[in-house]
Amino acid sequence: MDLSYTDEEQAFRAEVRDWLAETLPRDLSEKVRLGKRMSKQDVEHWHRLLNAKGWLAPNWPRKYGGAEWNAVQRQIFEEEACLAHAPRTLPFGLSMLAPVLMAFGSEEQRQRFLPGLLDGTNWWCQGYSEPGAGSDLAAVKTRAVREGDEYVVNGQKTWTTLGQHADWIFCLVRTDPDAKKQEGISFLLIDMTSPGVTVRPIVLIDGEAEVNEVFFDNVRVPAENLVGEENKGWTYAKYLLTHERTNIAGVGFSTAALDTVKHVAQNVKSGGKPLAENPHFAARLAQVEIDLMAMATTNLRVVSAAAKGEAPGAESSMLKVKGTVIRQELTSLLRRAVGPDALPFQPDYLEGGDNAEMMGPEHAATSGPSYFNMRKLSIFGGSNEVQRTIITKAIIGL
Repeated sequence: MDLSYTDEEQAFRAEVRDWLAETLPRDLSEKVRLGKRMSKQDVEHWHRLLNAKGWLAPNWPRKYGGAEWNAVQRQIFEEEACLAHAPRTLPFGLSMLAPVLMAFGSEEQRQRFLPGLLDGTNWWCQGYSEPGAGSDLAAVKTRAVREGDEYVVNGQKTWTTLGQHADWIFCLVRTDPDAKKQEGISFLLIDMTSPGVTVRPIVLIDGEAEVNEVFFDNVRVPAENLVGEENKGWTYAKYLLTHERTNIAGVGFSTAALDTVKHVAQNVKSGGKPLAENPHFAARLAQVEIDLMAMATTNLRVVSAAAKGEAPGAESSMLKVKGTVIRQELTSLLRRAVGPDALPFQPDYLEGGDNAEMMGPEHAATSGPSYFNMRKLSIFGGSNEVQRTIITKAIIGL
């Protein structure tokens, strides 16, 4: 595999870099750089700017409004966007639901839902995990019973990221309770404003209500919102999860985080010298940089296969495991570099209040909360223990 960039790819990188320098709002960039929390309005603003440029959906076909970039272009854009401290685009609709609709949905569903993903009309969240059905996702118990032209849904989802802002949720529901676990599941699209839908926030260890519980009490859903065939939802769920796990790898985010750790380590003193010169710290930093370079290469291989129409396979589990371990290590290194200044919890500053004062040096206020928040990475999207089992079975053959 030739890892050198062509002249065309270098020109594309320059185009992306110039556009970001010209278009990315300074206030949004500073929020991201300092680790402050993004509001819904912040995310929507960046969403509109990307959509106006035609770069919001890089992996979509042009006929649906996407950029139809190849794997290298997508990686270049992610790297440059993260290094410029651009807000992340939400993956639930653009990177998870959209590929499922394009592969398994009806043309009517594609025409109905894809435009709203681009223009920001609809925010989506993911209704997969349940109490007792997290990594063992096939154990979902939320029921959907067909009554004429509708399904009646009852049950609960949990860890629903940004569900408090969502207009729609794509759900795994059990439509045949007598079938084997994987064979009785369907993929259903549910309007969050439907009577009987209740959202309750869950406050995480970093103080943010990022995830939610979602309850369904006799929620009526039009049967036309079923994606694909009834009881075939497990196939669609696995397809979506491979895209999710590839996205979780976060090569661009780790690249930007590595730059931040290097900068802080050069400016923090340890024994009268920059922390970056401490042998133990330098060894850990070097190891995570090597791991990141290796993962970036693997990521290119996986997204290249996806660009040819192949669904990412067990390699996406490798990316999920390695990507989350790398991101956790980077937050750990940053917290260690900041030292005792990472201890104060500063919620007003994290929320981006104009008059909020920061205690300690730059990045101190967010290093602790970020470290604790990133503990979730090895659990969500399928725990790393489960992903290692997938790797040993599908790749190693054990």
